[in-house]
Amino acid sequence: MNEEIMRVVIQKTRSASVEIDGQVHASMGMGLLIFLGIEHDDGEADIDWLTGKISRLRVFDDEKGVMNLDVTNVGGEMMVISQFTLHASTKKGNRPSYIRAARPEQAIPLYEAFIAKLQEISGCRVCSGEFGAYMKVSLVNDGPVTIHIDTKNRE
Repeated sequence: MNEEIMRVVIQKTRSASVEIDGQVHASMGMGLLIFLGIEHDDGEADIDWLTGKISRLRVFDDEKGVMNLDVTNVGGEMMVISQFTLHASTKKGNRPSYIRAARPEQAIPLYEAFIAKLQEISGCRVCSGEFGAYMKVSLVNDGPVTIHIDTKNRE
């Protein structure tokens, strides 16, 4: 398996919003806020596996207070925010290197495909930020629950 990985950081939220240029671009209620990092060799197989994993992720409480329900079970929403900084390398010096992050011409089609696939397989409302924009993301983390998943750890 190659060293390239598609990576997400997921936060279970009561609410979330993203602001661009002083305007609210998207907002959601209860659900999952997904920060997505894409590398050079990521592709459709990564999208298929990761969107399936996210849509089935059981982090919402059932009637007994046990995290046993997924986002679709609770009628939740999802928001996807592109975040190349998830692939920061801090091995040398104090300034992170982002050389592993995919260039926009590679990443934008994958980002858009990820959003479309996530909506298709989950049936949930999926909103997003704007790839490459400076964004202010606000959220109320529920739990708190924050989970990191990458496609390198499929097995």
